[in-house]
Amino acid sequence: MAEIGVFWLRVAAALYSLGLLHAILTLVRRRDNLFTVALGAFGLGAVFHLVSIVDDGIASNRCPIANFYETLSMCAFLIVLLYLFVQWRYKLSSLSVFVFPLVFVMALVATFGNPVAPWSSPALRNAWLTLHIVLVLLGYAALAMMGLASLLYLFQERELKNKKSHRSRSWLPALGVLDEVIARSMAAAFILITLAVIAASTWAFIEHKTAWIRQPSIALSFFTSGTLLILVFLRTTAGWRGRKAAFVTVVVLGCSVLTWVTHSRLGALVAKQ
Repeated sequence: MAEIGVFWLRVAAALYSLGLLHAILTLVRRRDNLFTVALGAFGLGAVFHLVSIVDDGIASNRCPIANFYETLSMCAFLIVLLYLFVQWRYKLSSLSVFVFPLVFVMALVATFGNPVAPWSSPALRNAWLTLHIVLVLLGYAALAMMGLASLLYLFQERELKNKKSHRSRSWLPALGVLDEVIARSMAAAFILITLAVIAASTWAFIEHKTAWIRQPSIALSFFTSGTLLILVFLRTTAGWRGRKAAFVTVVVLGCSVLTWVTHSRLGALVAKQ
């Protein structure tokens, strides 16, 4: 990818980051006050994104989809165009909570195709890695709370459907309270793990240059973040609540645990080498 093309793509990713901020505020405050600003930045980012693609095509004298990073950039741009059309035609602003973070992460990863300068100091390197670890641990704590609330929701619902009123159910919170805990925990887990994935990707890119994408732990991190994004989409856009949301939450938690175990084993293998 040409240097000037990467520059314009980074500008586009910076504008797309307002969409991620909008998604975070929507999940936390359940308001979309930033949507108009984020949508405007999204459209402007699409212009710079197009400039990046055209510049790469002119520089290489071909369609810029010859490698992973160029293809990812092109896919992100096409998603942007499709969303802008759908928003203009049907006014489906609720899709932004799913599309904005997805496009930002795709555009950010696409900028990692060109190597950058190494860490300026070991202290900065270690601090960045520590930040990633803290975000991951907090994210998994939120996932654990989300999973526990989901299991309690399913148990409480089953007891109510069976019309059982024994004492074991008296200590359980109401279904509405449990659903609220699931929603709040989901929002916290999504925000923390998304930020952790961004921090991990940046650290790995600087550490391993363009070979960072081949690290198994990075792929597993993106998988966990992707499953959470799907859960966010199902709750905020598809309107999944209650039993459906609880079942999906348990599945996401199971995938996350599997990811964590695999990540830990990979770390242990690396430490032995």
